[in-house]
Amino acid sequence: MATGNSGGFAVGWFTLALINAGLAQGKGRSGMNWGLLSLILGPIATLLLVLQQPRRQEGG
Repeated sequence: MATGNSGGFAVGWFTLALINAGLAQGKGRSGMNWGLLSLILGPIATLLLVLQQPRRQEGG
């Protein structure tokens, strides 16, 4: 196992969480909640976000 590679993995995981937060906000969801969830679930959270329908705007 190569040493020193875990830093790159952590940066990638955190970057994915930021991307998911932006994607969630674009779909009308809470970016902060999805960002935190992405830190735990990673790519699975991305898949869930992509499969979700955007929230409908209420009101006129």
